[in-house]
Amino acid sequence: MRIDIVTDTFLPDVNGVAMTLGRITDGLRERGHRVHIIRTGEGSGNRETVAASIPLPGYKEVRVGLPGPFRLRKRWLKKRPDAVYVATESPLGRSAVKAAKTLGIPVATGFHTNFHEYLEQYRLGGLEPAAKAWLKRFHSAADCTLAPSPELVARLRDEGFREVHLLGRGVDSVLFTPEKRCEALRASWGARMGVPVAIVVGRVAAEKNLDLAMKAFERMRQTVPDLRCVVVGDGPVRAKLEESHPWVHFAGVRTGEDLAAHYASADVLLFPSETETFGNVLLEGMASGLVTVSYDYAASERHVTGGVNGMKAVRGDEEGFIRLAVEALAQAPEMRSAARESSEKLGWSEVVREFDERMQRIAATGRAADPMRVKRRKLSCRTLFLSDIHLGMADSKAVEVVHFLKHIQCSKLVLNGDIIDGWALRRGGRWRGRHSRVIRKILKMMEKDHTEVVYLRGNHDDILERFLPLAFGRLKVAKEHIHVSPTGKRYLVVHGDGFDSVSTKHKWLASIGAVGYDTLLKVNRVYNKWRAWRGKEYFSLSKRVKAKVKSAVSFVDKYEELLQELARHKRCEGIICGHIHTPEDKQVGDIHYLNSGDWVESLTAIIEHHDGRMELVKYADFFKDGDRMVEAEVAAVA
Repeated sequence: MRIDIVTDTFLPDVNGVAMTLGRITDGLRERGHRVHIIRTGEGSGNRETVAASIPLPGYKEVRVGLPGPFRLRKRWLKKRPDAVYVATESPLGRSAVKAAKTLGIPVATGFHTNFHEYLEQYRLGGLEPAAKAWLKRFHSAADCTLAPSPELVARLRDEGFREVHLLGRGVDSVLFTPEKRCEALRASWGARMGVPVAIVVGRVAAEKNLDLAMKAFERMRQTVPDLRCVVVGDGPVRAKLEESHPWVHFAGVRTGEDLAAHYASADVLLFPSETETFGNVLLEGMASGLVTVSYDYAASERHVTGGVNGMKAVRGDEEGFIRLAVEALAQAPEMRSAARESSEKLGWSEVVREFDERMQRIAATGRAADPMRVKRRKLSCRTLFLSDIHLGMADSKAVEVVHFLKHIQCSKLVLNGDIIDGWALRRGGRWRGRHSRVIRKILKMMEKDHTEVVYLRGNHDDILERFLPLAFGRLKVAKEHIHVSPTGKRYLVVHGDGFDSVSTKHKWLASIGAVGYDTLLKVNRVYNKWRAWRGKEYFSLSKRVKAKVKSAVSFVDKYEELLQELARHKRCEGIICGHIHTPEDKQVGDIHYLNSGDWVESLTAIIEHHDGRMELVKYADFFKDGDRMVEAEVAAVA
């Protein structure tokens, strides 16, 4: 399975999110999955893509990913993942969720950090409701959200978050172990043999509640004057704390074996934070055989039994926390042994398995919902009518055309004009590989399925006019075509530009209109990316403009009326056209009027079933109801 992980932090960053993602990534790759990381910061270059980012003001250690919808879309169109996991709720993460949903790629999000609760620590508590609303919109756009503790899962569900599931955390009990205790390191802290050391590990930031840790250190020193106090980590408030507490040793950022030695060389771990979603530090301290002091929530609620394998206070009870910190100095070795034993049951393999199963589940759902991945039986029909594919135009849905044709078996294919957009190519449009694939697919239908192809010229491929009529093999090129149904009903098939006075009498104005339409489509692409970013459905500006302009509405009505008159003149009971990109199927008096639409915005076609029924179908609906259509066709033939 191919999985892309989008995150604002990843190894070698030193924090719980980066460490967790590193473990999950390694575990997934060991299970045979192809995992690619899209991250901020400096990547290793090995299966990683670095996204644009800026440092968080006042907190340079944290980088915030900038939106990258175009780059993400380009990557996922080229190398489509089976599922995407977005770990951080930044603008980068937001654009990743929207790009994935636009492309129909299943996406999961991770609730790793209580950003909204951090605001109180930075005196921005008034913004908390807005931050909560942002987080809810962000996670609700995904197929599911993964949270690290049962308490957090329950709270998010109560607040209206949908599809929230538990994804626990593990600890590397081989790396973090009491055996890494180092007397030389303890001596460098000024700790003599037998003198206890209290330690705090994590970001040195306001949200970690380090003022409480300093108060606890001071009270503990009143009981044990020789107590050594150590802070491992870095952050924006380190300088301030170093200045006000010169007796505390600030060790800076430590990683790997060095970090494990710092843990094991201490005796008591203080974990005073009240804003954790989990708290990996607590499990690392337990694995290192420390007496841990924490608040009773997140990792502590799930894995610490008070008085047995650790100490925990009621969340928010500062005095209770400090009292337990003092009591921790006198705890017997049995509590440290119990902490170690508890951690040995919390390996990462089970966490990776849970994550793997969750991603497989949403990927399976996504494959069922994505038309490009749906495997349907071919629909056998008598005739298929397509028009206005506009190959050579950037907005031509050539990929969808090929996918649609792969699931149709027809005796005759009528290409009703503007299949190749010569106007766009003359204006500098690029002929791409996907456009060639449409031509190859049609030729393959002629050769393999013996499909008769009728190509009617349109105004954008009017270069064919000089060669008409033309026929070779199973291909016939003409200006118009009379189609006779199995019941003898005659249909005039014509592109329809001959009844557009602008196309016939004012070609210079039609060319300007084509440029304007192209421009409108470009604006439409940008506008719909913005709409997708906000979680809204596709919106056609061109159709809205035509609907709002009274003369355009009158033109469409007059266009249909003239074509119906032509059908009567040709002694036909129906007419099938294209040109105006407005799909239609209606009976007007004695004339059956059909317009096959286009493959730029509408993605529609007309199918003639074996019994002569004409049906206007949309690409997405065809794959949603494809099996039903096949069964109905089989029943009708039987």
